[in-house]
Amino acid sequence: MIPIEEARTYVMDRCRPQPPEATDVADALGLVTATDVIANESLPPFANTAMDGFAVRSADLSSVPVQLEVVETIAAGHNPTRSLDSGQASRIMTGAPIPDGADAIVMVEKTSVDGDTVTIEVQVGPGNHIRPAGDDLMKGDLVFPAGTRLTAGRLGVLCSLGFREIETYPRLRVGVMSTGDELVDDGGDLEPGQIRDSNRRTLLSLLSGDAFVPVDLGLIADDEGAIEEALGQGARDCDAVITSGGVSMGDFDYVKAVLNRIGDMRWMQIAIKPAKPLAFGTIKGTPIFGLPGNPVSSMVSYELFARAGLRSMMGFKEPIRAAIKGIAANSISRRTDGKIHYVRVIAEHENGATVVYPVSGQGSHMLASMARSNALAVLPDGEGCEAGEQVDVLLLD
Repeated sequence: MIPIEEARTYVMDRCRPQPPEATDVADALGLVTATDVIANESLPPFANTAMDGFAVRSADLSSVPVQLEVVETIAAGHNPTRSLDSGQASRIMTGAPIPDGADAIVMVEKTSVDGDTVTIEVQVGPGNHIRPAGDDLMKGDLVFPAGTRLTAGRLGVLCSLGFREIETYPRLRVGVMSTGDELVDDGGDLEPGQIRDSNRRTLLSLLSGDAFVPVDLGLIADDEGAIEEALGQGARDCDAVITSGGVSMGDFDYVKAVLNRIGDMRWMQIAIKPAKPLAFGTIKGTPIFGLPGNPVSSMVSYELFARAGLRSMMGFKEPIRAAIKGIAANSISRRTDGKIHYVRVIAEHENGATVVYPVSGQGSHMLASMARSNALAVLPDGEGCEAGEQVDVLLLD
């Protein structure tokens, strides 16, 4: 067996970022910026009011209450047509430009209006409720450095600055296939020895949730010709391919035989539980992840290796999910076997700490227990941890 660090380094060294491309902002959610984004204009582009109220000259409010002449109403999206002289005010709506001569806003709740006269009831100083031009960003400011993941809020900033396209690393198309004569996915009654294919749908869904484009390559029988055709097609049409099943030491060698013939593969036994077996390599430069067939092993292997490698290809600065510190609510036992154990747990936020509760059923075939959990507790080789002890935790999305 090899350490997880060695296996992951091998994968990451062969999953380099793809060449950047211009991407519509509307399609960029979850992508990573390939270059620094510089503000091409100021935000806001002009001084405007943060409140509905009246634009005034603060010097006119030295003694209150005071009556001022209302010379116009300025709605958002419209420019002022009048400059303010002493004794004048403009009714103004939130977001509207500040008229010349005004240096403060009095909120409408502190005023009363009678025809073209407004009575101001409070004193305010210069700048009151005024958002200066460039208050958020100035033209030429660094908005986002290269390597920034584009969230909903960040896309909103880009739209506020008028960006229609942005240089990003491309969204990956990732093919997924399952192999095995024992698998069925037609929804019919099971024949003796058959099981339903859950891994393909699980992996396709994980890819979608991680902002990749999942491509269903189907359920392939244990036939070398069919497997070779599916793998070849996936390597041509996709940026990466994930297979499920056929990588353990005792498996029939259909997948192994094909990958060894058409790919440059490494077959690994990793010192972790679950997800010990992993195949990784390339077919004509396209990364191929061979994940184990047990459902939980497949999901954990995806988390530890495939997700990290694919995120690296999409330009993420930190493609590997960082562990956080949690507290074990109950003891989590294990035996010494030379492996790191990834234990399914439920993580709860309690009194400012992350507290984890182990889930019953830790077998690598027990998919329902994986579905009930939202995190993995990382237990180094040894006897486990006692209740109240600190433990590393991977919070799953």
